[in-house]
This record gives sequence, structure tokens and C-alpha cells, in this order.
Amino acid sequence: MNSSPLWNADLDALRFTAGNGGNCLVHRRAFRAVLRKSPLMEDCIAFYEVNQATFQGAATKKIEEHCIGDGQNFHLNSRQIRRGLAMTGLAEILHDQTLDGQLGA
Repeated sequence: MNSSPLWNADLDALRFTAGNGGNCLVHRRAFRAVLRKSPLMEDCIAFYEVNQATFQGAATKKIEEHCIGDGQNFHLNSRQIRRGLAMTGLAEILHDQTLDGQLGA
């Protein structure tokens, strides 16, 4: 499975291959809510790459909970990403870094 992220400029979203073989899309607005800043495309890709396991886990959870079929495309929202980060303990770290200005303006 190729889970390398690609940027879809038409949708303004990051796309990666999910466990069901479909594409999972994460819109820039979802990244903005998680990162608490207006991210550039490069910021979104970098955040995905650092947290790839979290994104894949959130995608798997959505596939299972919503009975998303093989090859079907879907999207993750900021709440689903935050839940995944919370499960790995990264949500509070991310929040603290944002408050300290470590993630930019």
C-alpha cells in the first residue's frame, strides 16, 4: 500500500491511500483546526509525515466505524485527527507547542 501523501490542489486537500485501498482526504481546513494556524501545503504534508501512523489509525477507525467499503474514498475531519493524536498522547503536546508559538504564526 502506498501511503505517500499527495496534495490535491483542486480540493485543497492532502490525499493518502487508506487501508481499504481508497483515498483518504484531509482538507487544509482540518489541518488549520488541528495546528491552530493557516498552514501552507508544505506544513500539511510535513505534519502528516511526522504523524503518519496517527492518520492511518484514524482512517482505519473511520473505515471500521462507518463500514466504508474496499476502494471507497472518504475524508477525515479535525475531530477524527485530534482523537487519533489524543490516543498517542500528542494532542496536548501539539496544543502546548501552538500556545508557545513553536509551530509558527
